[in-house]
Amino acid sequence: MEFRYLGVSDIKVSTVGLGTWQFSESWGVTNYEEAKRIVERAIEVGINFFDTAAVYGRGMSETFLGKALKELGVREDVVVATKLPGEFLSRHDVFKGTKRCLERLGTSYVDLMQVHWPPLWNNFPTCEYMRALEELMHQGVVRYIGLSDFPVELVESAWSCLSTEDLVSNQVRYNLVERDAEKEIIPYAEAYGLSILAWSPLAKGALTGKYTPDNLPEFKDVRTGSALFHPDNFRQIYEVVRLLKEVGGKHGKTPGQVALNWLLTASDTVIVIPGAKTPEQVEENAGAAGWRMSFDEWLELEQASSKVRISRVIW
Repeated sequence: MEFRYLGVSDIKVSTVGLGTWQFSESWGVTNYEEAKRIVERAIEVGINFFDTAAVYGRGMSETFLGKALKELGVREDVVVATKLPGEFLSRHDVFKGTKRCLERLGTSYVDLMQVHWPPLWNNFPTCEYMRALEELMHQGVVRYIGLSDFPVELVESAWSCLSTEDLVSNQVRYNLVERDAEKEIIPYAEAYGLSILAWSPLAKGALTGKYTPDNLPEFKDVRTGSALFHPDNFRQIYEVVRLLKEVGGKHGKTPGQVALNWLLTASDTVIVIPGAKTPEQVEENAGAAGWRMSFDEWLELEQASSKVRISRVIW
């Protein structure tokens, strides 16, 4: 496993983390023992970074993750990141919401507390919630502050509200066929020392090689109705998948491992946090680290993925 610093912090995290949205009804891992096996395998293959959120399963993900880390006796050896949603960002709810997160995780502190998305419908002033998060750092219950799904303008606004602390990360959608983060967000992160936590780095499974244009199942999870799997979009994506298979064949890697490795090669700021529904998927994801494709292979994927135009106007 490879490691990178989390922004300007002194924390080193595995370049491949484990996202835990799957510990919820949205993705279907609702059995604790199954979730524990996934967390345990992540530890075994060198993953030390775990990302969850208050809204994942309305607390189920945090509860499962915290219980597993406690039972495995590894809490002090790992980095736990969670998130408060936009609805929880009034000053009093930042404190109350963080307390609930700590209780579900069974821990006295969170390594990284992230604002899950801006409070677009609630009109909470940016400095109100950012200053509250800074106070939680002073109390020692939050070690570092990050954002999630913030455009550059709002990152700057949020950062300007902090008096004594710094932001360390911005978590955004980023994968080989959804690369809009490269336009502004990643260059900004590189310039100012922020880590990019890439969520959906496998495009909800579209880049794993499991599906073909003639084999698109009717999903019964969060992917239901996803634009990625609309036939017009997936036909374009599958051309990239073909190339992922070709490159992977030369290195003994799966398409998904190649897709994750491409992101890690694209920028030193990137840390990928794919989910996993089985221990085997965790092990496969971890295999994205520790090797490098050639520049020619990277460029082929760059050129092929640049041609993909995902349209979300599908109805």
